[in-house]
Formats: sequence, C-alpha cells, structure tokens
Amino acid sequence: MREQQNNRQERTIIGLDLGDRWHRFCVLGESGQVVKEGSVANNRVALSELSSRYPGALVVMEAGCHSPWVSRHLEQAGCEVIVSNPRKTRAIYQHERKSDRRDALMLARIARMEPALLYPVGHGSEEAQQDLLRIKLRDSLVRARVGLINSLRFTLKSLGYTIANPSTERFHKVIQSALPESVVQMIAPSVQAIEELSLRIKLLDREIRTLAHTKYPETSWLEQIPGVGPITALYFVLKIGDPARFERVRDVGAFIGLCPRRDQSGENDPQLRISKRGDAYLRRLLVSSAQYILGPFAPPSALRQYGLALAAGATARAKKRAVVAVARKLAVLLLTLWKNKSSYQTFPQHSSREKMRTNDLERLRCIA
Repeated sequence: MREQQNNRQERTIIGLDLGDRWHRFCVLGESGQVVKEGSVANNRVALSELSSRYPGALVVMEAGCHSPWVSRHLEQAGCEVIVSNPRKTRAIYQHERKSDRRDALMLARIARMEPALLYPVGHGSEEAQQDLLRIKLRDSLVRARVGLINSLRFTLKSLGYTIANPSTERFHKVIQSALPESVVQMIAPSVQAIEELSLRIKLLDREIRTLAHTKYPETSWLEQIPGVGPITALYFVLKIGDPARFERVRDVGAFIGLCPRRDQSGENDPQLRISKRGDAYLRRLLVSSAQYILGPFAPPSALRQYGLALAAGATARAKKRAVVAVARKLAVLLLTLWKNKSSYQTFPQHSSREKMRTNDLERLRCIA
C-alpha cells in the first residue's frame, strides 16, 4: 500500500473542475507543486490536447452532467480517471472562498494525498447510459402528460365542468364526449398534445420491454416479483451494473438512499430519516413497487406480510415508513435474485434465527 501511495505521488495529477463551456484545470507535478493552471474548452479536441501534454496522468473530477463522457474520453486517451462524489467533499463545496480554480486545486491535492477521501463513483458505458436515458426520457413525457391533464382539469373546473376520473391513457378520449362543442374546440390543442404524448409513451413502453428481454435477459429474474415491471427491472440492472460490486446484498439499500442517516456522538445516537442518496428515480420506482405490494390488489407474499406488520394499527406517517421499509427490502431481494439467478419464492422457508421477532418490528417502525 505504501508503494501504491509513492507511485501516486510520483506521477502528474490533474484536477479538473467541469463546466458547461470551459473546464478549469490544475496540474500538480511529482513533488506536489503546481505546474500549470488554466482553462480548457468543453470539447473532445481540447481534452485530447490536454491529455497528450500529460500522458498517463491521473485526472480527478467531480461527478456531474459532463463527467460520464469526459471520463470515458480521457480514459481512452490513456489517462487514469477518478470521478469524485461531490456530496462527500465538504472541504470543496463548503470552502469560504470557493472558486473554480480552488476546486480544481483541491481535487488534485486530495487525490495526491488519499483518493479514498473523494469517494470515487463509477460511470457505466456509453451504451448503458443511452439505455438509461431512454427510460428517463419516457419519464419526462409522462410528467408532461400529467401536467397537461392537470391544467385541463383546472381550466374546465373554472368553467363549471367536472370530468370523471378515467385512466390517464383514456383521458383524451373521454374528455371530448362530456363537453359542449365550443369548449371542445377551445381545448382541442391540449387534447391533441395529450393524445400524441400517450402514443409516444406507449411506443417507448414497447421499446423498453423489448430492450429488457433481448439485451438484458437478467431482468427476467427481477420481474418474477409482482409489482416489478420491465422499467423498474431494467433501470435497476443498469444502475447497479455489476451485482458483485456489493459484498453484502443489504448494502444496496444504502446505495439507493433508503437507509437511515446517522449522527452518532458519544451516547447520543438518534434515529434519523433516510439519507435519500443515490439515484432519485430508482428510489421512486422501488417505492411505487412497494406501494403496489402493500396495496389491495397484490397477491399474498412474505414481503407483503412484512410491510403490513410494520403498518398494522399505526398512523399514516408510520404507513409511509412501512412503504420505505418494503422498498428497501425489495431492493435487497432484487439483488439477491439477480446474483443467485434463483426463482422467486413467495413464502421462503426461513430458519428459526431468521424469523422476525417482535422487537425487530418495533425497531423497524422507528427507523423505516
């Protein structure tokens, strides 16, 4: 380990603070002195010129909008790249004299001292990123459709017309038959937009389903669980990447941000809310699946019993906590099925020491 540290300190290190038009960089020499500072344009040609000036350098940057393609490009150019978790580098984002120049310098100095302090994150391949963006673009279309529907409902309510509650996919068909012709003509552009969005979303659903079953066959193991569809399964697989990255399957809960934060000091160890770290959309998908599992139409299962036991006779807030607890347990179950490539058992046979005890339920009601 000492040899690795010496090798790191004897090489050129480049701190790179990413921006939309320009990136600020700071180059540290073998002895830790600042060799060069400046700006580089946000394009592949300029980044290639920078990497050719310092071949084999260690480049450090924070995760952000441009970090996936910039890190891949510099790695192809022969550099070693570390992508830092910006939420973990408080010395950078809470500095009293924060600037792009200082950020680049701090990234380089921390990497020279101990890269583990940067909490490195790993970006997937460009192909995986495109598949992820396909799902996120579908979500943006769904949000746009919901916004249009809510706008129409408010407009019609102000005119004295109340629309029944049809499904979102049928809204554009039902709304026109329940209104006078003059009102129909007024809202026609919005209705046509909703119809077009519904068609595009339906086509994207079909593409995502085909993509999951042909290109990522491991999603079939995850879709065994009722409430987990192709979108949730595919997004989970793409975000995790390699299931072997987790030595313990329980760690996936913290990765997604479904585990409680902790602020322990001395004898004080309060129970805090979940951290909400990681991918917010993946967390939302898992919570939606958990809500279905605890809903009235889900089939009986051990996971459902677990959640209902947490929420039994409790307040509305405690029921929300039960949903989060089921979402966390669902993430662990998904990773287990993926790693073991095993069939989903609705009621697995547990040993006596794995059975949930009453005090466990009480503890989970507090921290879920």
